Amino acid sequence: MRISNFTLEKIATGSRARATSFETMHGKVQTPIFMPVGTQATVKTLNVETLKNVGSNVLLANTYHLFIRPGKEVFDHCGGIHSFMNWDRPVLTDSGGFQIFSLPNARKITEEGARFRSYLDGKEILLSPEVSIQMQRSIGSDIMMVLDECVPSTVSHSEAKRAMELTHRWAKRSLKAREDSKQALFAIVQGACFEDLRKESAKVLLDMSFDGYAIGGLAVGETREEREHFAEFVADLLPREKPRYLMGVGTPLDLLEAVHRGVDLFDCTIPVELAQRGVAFTSQGKIQIHRSRYRFANESLDVECACRTCKHYSKAYLHHLIKASEVLGWQLLAEHNLVYYHNLMSDMRSAILNGTFLSYYANKKEEVLQSDNTNASFSRIIGKKEKKLSLGNYFLLENVEKHIFSIQHTVSGEVMHSIHSPDEEANALYIRHSQLENRLREGKEREIVVWDVGLGAAHNAMAALLLSKQEDLGKLSVESFENDLDPLRLALRHQGRFPHLFHKAPKQLLESGIFIGENVEWKLHLGNIQDTFQKAKLPDVIFYDPFSYKTNAELWDFSWFLQLNRYLKGANKQIQLLTYSQSTLVRSALLAAGFYVCKAETLGENRECTIAYTRKEPMISGQILGEEWLGRWKRSDAKYPNSYQNRKEEWERLVLSHPQFTE
Repeated sequence: MRISNFTLEKIATGSRARATSFETMHGKVQTPIFMPVGTQATVKTLNVETLKNVGSNVLLANTYHLFIRPGKEVFDHCGGIHSFMNWDRPVLTDSGGFQIFSLPNARKITEEGARFRSYLDGKEILLSPEVSIQMQRSIGSDIMMVLDECVPSTVSHSEAKRAMELTHRWAKRSLKAREDSKQALFAIVQGACFEDLRKESAKVLLDMSFDGYAIGGLAVGETREEREHFAEFVADLLPREKPRYLMGVGTPLDLLEAVHRGVDLFDCTIPVELAQRGVAFTSQGKIQIHRSRYRFANESLDVECACRTCKHYSKAYLHHLIKASEVLGWQLLAEHNLVYYHNLMSDMRSAILNGTFLSYYANKKEEVLQSDNTNASFSRIIGKKEKKLSLGNYFLLENVEKHIFSIQHTVSGEVMHSIHSPDEEANALYIRHSQLENRLREGKEREIVVWDVGLGAAHNAMAALLLSKQEDLGKLSVESFENDLDPLRLALRHQGRFPHLFHKAPKQLLESGIFIGENVEWKLHLGNIQDTFQKAKLPDVIFYDPFSYKTNAELWDFSWFLQLNRYLKGANKQIQLLTYSQSTLVRSALLAAGFYVCKAETLGENRECTIAYTRKEPMISGQILGEEWLGRWKRSDAKYPNSYQNRKEEWERLVLSHPQFTE
């Protein structure tokens, strides 16, 4: 049967959003649709009767995991996945490509396929296009996926092109291996974040006879803006008369944006996985039911929801279940979250059909951005073994509200990038205000050197390195300074939670102290920066991101800034230093040391960063501190460093005599 009776019912006015329908072997599919992830032929904590009751119509199962256990022979014997799990509606099977991608140090990819060792018994296994299709035929899914090589969206153009071309050859072999099966087969468009490669991939795959097309290689390291752009870009390349599937995405906002851009099918573990952590999606936005504010909340989870959870259980009870790590709490929240997801897709479909999608999109976007804690703090991950989440003096934390992760220094309690997404902060503060891309584009005749002070989990350094994949840029050299590599090692241990590390550079830096790529060099200086900075190339820009004054006072001290400024002035060029601190004491220390000091806006309400220069001009960003700041400084209770408490007049003269106030 494959895919039959495909109908493009309507395209929304002023949008690319589509309502479509088609038939599979096990029933009709109406889009937009969300497919719950049943990796092991089960959606965690939910039986098939519950899945039907919450509105699930298509499930996703994973070829890689089912290939390892229970194995092909079991599905052959039981007559396929539908009878095996008692599910009589459509099933889509992923090929295993993403799981191969998730094992970067435990698999080898060749033209033949991917070789890896079973996580059950260590036996070596080859997953080739032919083996993947044979397994999917035994599973009996309604929609099969070709085997592809998924690479991080942050790879170089040459690496993305190599993986894309291998995916094309595997797609052709997958198509041949299908033979006379009545199962549908979807191809996967790859090409990372390069428009020319995405165009080429779509063109090659459209010349083959596939039943539908997936957009792969997203949600693996790119920014939200890049994800939305390439979802729309690729959707526009695909035929109108066939289904479009965005793999592994995402949050309610992701779904809303992708439907708006012309995508039909989605899958993601988020609604069930976050239920385990006490997160519920509601008409009032996201709720973190484990928070203490819900301990006595005797009302339903969502007054606008008619699911079993909202009808029969209070927030207080759900709070208790999650705090007690009871499976029932996970189950009830998972049920509710899937109802929310399915209602979201159904409502979008109705809005497309009745001509109100654009207004629905605008209103719903406001809802899904709401939460019970807009500035949610990071918290320790629930239900995991602590020894896997810590290393040395560092611990992995999660901001459940924003689904982002960071590292905490357990001795001081400080969290690296504690307010916003670390990647967003790196780009908004260090990349934007340094105008690094413009420097690299305009200064191609020479190398641009960035000092990365406080390597941490490498967010700032990787934000700089990722610029180097763009065409027509000059050479970049990043010199990172760090005296403790445990934060980076811990983040790499949980690489799936830190998409900026989907790159070979961080691992190579740890192994050899240096990474050399196309047009980029990244070098590590291990130890205290005061002992190592003179070994580095003189910088053009300094990303200054060590722990705060209370934890690492010596790196914010006047004497260190004075030593640094004197050394940098020997470069005979303007050097820019950027830091997250807006402390009055830090700014006065920089001024006393001879830097010209500016302020600039960064992420968040009333948030500023500090930009310092070795010369008065040219200043490429920031607003120089003037009389208004001086007035606040004079009124400040913290304007004198400890070493000048008995020499306050001397300190005042150092600051007030600075040329930026006297000239």
